[in-house]
Amino acid sequence: MRAARPERLRRAGLAALEICAVAALYYGSATLGLVQQLVGGQVTPLWPPTGIALASLLLLGLRVWPGIALGAFLVNVPLGPSIPAVLAIVAGNTLAPVCSYALLRRTGFRTELDRLQDALGLIFLGALTGMLISATVGSGTLALAGALSAEEFWPTWSVWWTGDAMGVLVVTPVLLVLRFARRPKDVRPSRWAEGLLLLAATICVGFLATGNTPLMFLGFPLLIWAAFRFQLAGAALCALCVVTFAIVAAARGSGPFAGHDLLTNMITLQAFNGSSSLTALLVAAAVSQRNQTQNEIARACSLLAEMVAKATAGDRHPRLPDRGGGTEAGETEADDGRPE
Repeated sequence: MRAARPERLRRAGLAALEICAVAALYYGSATLGLVQQLVGGQVTPLWPPTGIALASLLLLGLRVWPGIALGAFLVNVPLGPSIPAVLAIVAGNTLAPVCSYALLRRTGFRTELDRLQDALGLIFLGALTGMLISATVGSGTLALAGALSAEEFWPTWSVWWTGDAMGVLVVTPVLLVLRFARRPKDVRPSRWAEGLLLLAATICVGFLATGNTPLMFLGFPLLIWAAFRFQLAGAALCALCVVTFAIVAAARGSGPFAGHDLLTNMITLQAFNGSSSLTALLVAAAVSQRNQTQNEIARACSLLAEMVAKATAGDRHPRLPDRGGGTEAGETEADDGRPE
């Protein structure tokens, strides 16, 4: 009993530390997300806290949900119209990633994101489906509180859903990559040069996308390049850069977002960012799965060759007689001592 009590205290302390860390990360990323707010000073087309919340649940489990709620409360207290409205928004922001986590776990989601079904689950269940909860609860709460008019509801809902879904699609894969990242060993200089070239090309395309010329489509070859050559690590980081530049262009109203209303811009932005994330994650997962299959085939062939070599070297079994009934060279005699 005495030995078990310190162990329980240690676990409780570790859980409290994890909850505080999640709350701090949620609050800090929300501060960055609000830089590009578009509606009511609190609705943004990219909401990184949802990605942090879902990644925390996937890596640490349901025990960290109070950290999500605490972070959401600290963010919305100075923004919400009233305390009841803030509590309702916090409930929606907490319930959305929890439901996404439950849906992903029910489908056998793996945090390595090395299968097509994992990428599809993160996109359609974790982002597009789960974040319907936070967008609906948040926008409905603001409308009931009088902070939104009837005409502003759907534009606000679309921005809210876009921001939360993009947070999952863009931030969660990056955090999962960082969780399983290892220091590369024996990497050729040409590999480093290729990575730096990809980074430079992505930044250049990003600056072109935020200008007056609608050249955002140039990001798709870079996403495919990153996914084929660097798998999930390259695809996730490249998608983060491409999506961030697209959001900046939408906030400025430049490029393909010039001259349109908010709802049209959010539909365009959601379509582009969703397509970018879908392309990056699916191609990266397909390449990773192909590489795993090739490695398994190579291991199976090596094992089979080793077994054949051992069987050939240690063969002590008599050979079968030929069709004429005689014995082959080296054949053993019968048990009675006479040749067969």
